[in-house]
Amino acid sequence: MFAVVDIAGQQFKVEKNQTLFVHRLPGEEGAAVAFDKVLLVADDAKISVGAPYVAGTKVSAKILSHLKGDKVIVFKKKRRKGYKKKNGHRQSFTKIQIESIG
Repeated sequence: MFAVVDIAGQQFKVEKNQTLFVHRLPGEEGAAVAFDKVLLVADDAKISVGAPYVAGTKVSAKILSHLKGDKVIVFKKKRRKGYKKKNGHRQSFTKIQIESIG
């Protein structure tokens, strides 16, 4: 059984007991979160597609940790003009574990 869920503006294909990294979610570590924007649910031979969401279905998950991703370096340069600009960024992520679909 799997589902396609909209979490923080991105779509993820999730299954039970799967861990994944999503954009930073509010909440403490160990807290439970529920996502009700379920776009598709597939259970063996039966597939339910929402318009836009599947009614009465939600995915529950547990927040495992909050962390930051790898640093991304942004470097801009215009040749022969003496223009150089260096900037860095680290995205904030939340690691979650899917507990149930239904």
